[in-house]
Amino acid sequence: MLVYVVPVLTLGVARIARAERAGAAGPAGPAGPAGKTGGPGAAALLVGALFVSGCGVDAGVDAASGDSPSASAEQASEAQASAAQASTAEAGTLQERVARELDALPAQTAVYARALETDDEIAVRADVPMNTLSTIKIPIMILAYRDADAGRLDLDERYTVRPEDLRRGSGLLQHFDDGLAPTFRDLITQMIITSDNTATDIMLERVGLERVNGMLDEFGFVQTRVQASTGTLFRRVWELLDPAFETLTDREVYERGFPSDAGAAQRTFDFEGDPQEWLGATTAREMSRMLAMLHAGEWASEAATEEMMSILSRQFSASRLPLYLRAGERAAHKTGDWPPFAGNDVGILFGAGQPIVVSVFGTQNRGDFLELEAAEGRIARMLLDAWSVPQ
Repeated sequence: MLVYVVPVLTLGVARIARAERAGAAGPAGPAGPAGKTGGPGAAALLVGALFVSGCGVDAGVDAASGDSPSASAEQASEAQASAAQASTAEAGTLQERVARELDALPAQTAVYARALETDDEIAVRADVPMNTLSTIKIPIMILAYRDADAGRLDLDERYTVRPEDLRRGSGLLQHFDDGLAPTFRDLITQMIITSDNTATDIMLERVGLERVNGMLDEFGFVQTRVQASTGTLFRRVWELLDPAFETLTDREVYERGFPSDAGAAQRTFDFEGDPQEWLGATTAREMSRMLAMLHAGEWASEAATEEMMSILSRQFSASRLPLYLRAGERAAHKTGDWPPFAGNDVGILFGAGQPIVVSVFGTQNRGDFLELEAAEGRIARMLLDAWSVPQ
């Protein structure tokens, strides 16, 4: 179920389920020019399950034809099998259906998904580098919990948020009075469940950007890297308008918000698509591998793993992977946004049986942002329907 509240910023969407989508000029919801949308969306290809109903068979002998009950039943069975084969051929394989769903979007897209027990997988442009947006906050969380396991970080220690710590975009901490003192555990939680940019930069400063990338390198991640803090990214948005803004402090960037001149939307779109300007980089395959390792407890202790999975399960945004979940199903996931130009979602789906890791990326979007989100929800639904293995 979607939960509606007053939005953090102003893209015109009032869902806390879409808390990251607070504007069009920055990742995870920085506010952009009011009223800017991606324009009319391309019609999405709706691919559903096709149901075939069998014909009733008279148990008696047909006096005219002389057919026996067993012959009639056999004919009906053959007809049903033939119809089922035709239905399957029309729908295509899971891989083909997911590819069609993505290819119908006027955006740069990629997906990788794997069923964790049967090892079934699908991959569409799964090794193409993508803009992580806020999904890169997952490895920041992982390193923080690894540091806690090692005694390097006390998750119960409190940090007093300073005016210079505040960041625009998604998150709630920027809206509290001065002197707020959350624990590091609170900061990590907000970094994930509301994609709080203030919390993100505090934690990134605490654990170290280079240390996050060193951890990723140690575990064999080639494409996945944190490239900047959100504060640095938001300063760059101003520098594109005027190079003189390079000297702005973090506080000055926060007070200015985001550019709203006539060229802001196009600059933002171009900025989002430039790999040199990304908050982070990854591939759909590598991000899904990171999630599979987390589910398996390979990153940290059992207690730390349980906490991280719990945090991901409390994600406020429910407008993508969880959009079409049914009763008893859930997603532990992290979104990444730059509405209306980009919307990602990566996570672990839990249904009737085996868990499924899935990473879906949609960037450089020129269509309807809501349709981009809905397509990611339909893909999650396809995966659960195809790979559910009742226990």
